[in-house]
Amino acid sequence: RELGIVVEPMHGLDHVVSLVAEFQPGPQRKLGILVDHLVAGSKEARLAAQVQGPSVLVTGHPFVDVWAGVWPRVMGLTEWPEVPRNVEWKQGMCAALGTDLAGFWPRLRNKVHSFADLRPELVGAVERLIDFVAPSVD
Repeated sequence: RELGIVVEPMHGLDHVVSLVAEFQPGPQRKLGILVDHLVAGSKEARLAAQVQGPSVLVTGHPFVDVWAGVWPRVMGLTEWPEVPRNVEWKQGMCAALGTDLAGFWPRLRNKVHSFADLRPELVGAVERLIDFVAPSVD
């Protein structure tokens, strides 16, 4: 907040090209985009390549969802449940845990108290975005 950085959900990358065009990034209006499952050859990587530029940084983490970037130990688990590829990950994970989808994210988020509760791949991606969009201090 003190750096003038705004965080907005995009609800996936399917419309990233039009959203970036609408935002009109430039040298004084940088845009950073955090992407789930940003791995070589993925749909996400192909879409990210279309918008990456001097005023747009697209970075991400390898997890299927940002939830998986939280260490499972914060919820008292040794690992997140395996979810079949044909099942939407959040729904499958909540079903395996016997919990409801709507309430799980607030419970998980409220268990995160420090960077130690997050996987380093997620922390690093967020740090890259902050460094990119934050005004330079001269």
